Amino acid sequence: MVRTTGGALARPLISLTTAILTSAGIAGWPAGTAQAQAQKPVEIALIIPLSGPWARQGQLEKLGAEMAIDEINEKGGIKSMGGAKLELISLDAGDSAEKAKNAAQRLVAEHPDVVGGLGAWLSTFTLAITEVTERAQIPWLTLSYADSLTSRGFKYIFQSSPTADTQAANSLPTLIDLAKSATGKTPTTIGLIGDNTAAPISFLRPLRAPGGLDKYGMKAVVDETYTPPLSDATTLMQRVRSARPDMLLYITTTISDLKLGLDKMNEFHIGKGAIPVIGNGGANGAPEVLKSVSPDLLEGYIFTVANWGLKGQEQIIDAFKKRTGEPWMTQDALDGYGHVWIFKDALEKVGKADKVKVAEAIHTMEFDSGPTAMAFPGKVKFDDAGHRVDAPLVIVQWQNGVPVTIYPIDRATAQAKWPKS
Repeated sequence: MVRTTGGALARPLISLTTAILTSAGIAGWPAGTAQAQAQKPVEIALIIPLSGPWARQGQLEKLGAEMAIDEINEKGGIKSMGGAKLELISLDAGDSAEKAKNAAQRLVAEHPDVVGGLGAWLSTFTLAITEVTERAQIPWLTLSYADSLTSRGFKYIFQSSPTADTQAANSLPTLIDLAKSATGKTPTTIGLIGDNTAAPISFLRPLRAPGGLDKYGMKAVVDETYTPPLSDATTLMQRVRSARPDMLLYITTTISDLKLGLDKMNEFHIGKGAIPVIGNGGANGAPEVLKSVSPDLLEGYIFTVANWGLKGQEQIIDAFKKRTGEPWMTQDALDGYGHVWIFKDALEKVGKADKVKVAEAIHTMEFDSGPTAMAFPGKVKFDDAGHRVDAPLVIVQWQNGVPVTIYPIDRATAQAKWPKS
């Protein structure tokens, strides 16, 4: 059951049937049966961008969450609660942290019975809404990357992704090894470009810190921060052309900025692998990227994420593609799906719609089987701060017009190809 805030759910047939059974006491229909018919659904919230530059990523997360809601309800709902059904309450985070926070405030005011929530995709938005949900004691699951999300001493936030700084530290050695094996030489210079939202700042922080690149034998020859969305990437890519780094970390959160950057690199004859480009985040692999960027410019482009299509996830991915018509299942959809299943498992353990008890259950449970575990790379367990313990890194590469997983190697769907030009 899915509802977008502001809309009404019409259940006249159920309501009428329940009223007749309850008041008339029809033979063979005990009161318990009537109550079961009218059982209140368990509300789970979803706050994601449904308008503005990040709307497509929000839509993909919503599609994954809706699939999980329908699967759970079709399989009998929450069995420990007499088959109670789940209901997804969706709110638009819009295009700013202020709008996202307002959405969280509406949620708290209008849905006092919500037992948990997920979203809000962009780390900057998630930081804003969890200030509200924490005070309301609403457990909140997020795929957002910023390390600051789980360093505030909050009890009700759960971050299923490896933090952005962890992704940076874990990915760079792998990328250096790829470059060395393909070219025969170790890269020594790097370009750093990122937008000023929370996740890119978090991703690049350890590399920008004094001595941060020294351990890898690398030096930053370009280091730029910008405000998204870009209107023009000329200035940024002129600096890349002048410095000619051995690789470029281009950390953007919007598809439009990715397009502008890659187009300008091609115009300056530093694209198509002349300078290998690495991104971070699920927007880099959204199906819409192909509508904006030509496949030849994308070929070989690498990005790091918390989750992507892996060996072992075929059942979920095939069902999603059949249901939605989407060409593949992105990190956003996978995590939306998996987060709903985490709430389902926690509710089964608790046996009642108690948000505080649900949060306590998530803190203590280890999700290592069933749809919950299948939706993520590796087991899912959270520490006291809400970090996911040992959350693995996933690396994806565009090959032949499709973003395929190249790391971790044991669950990869393709082999990595480092540009040799």
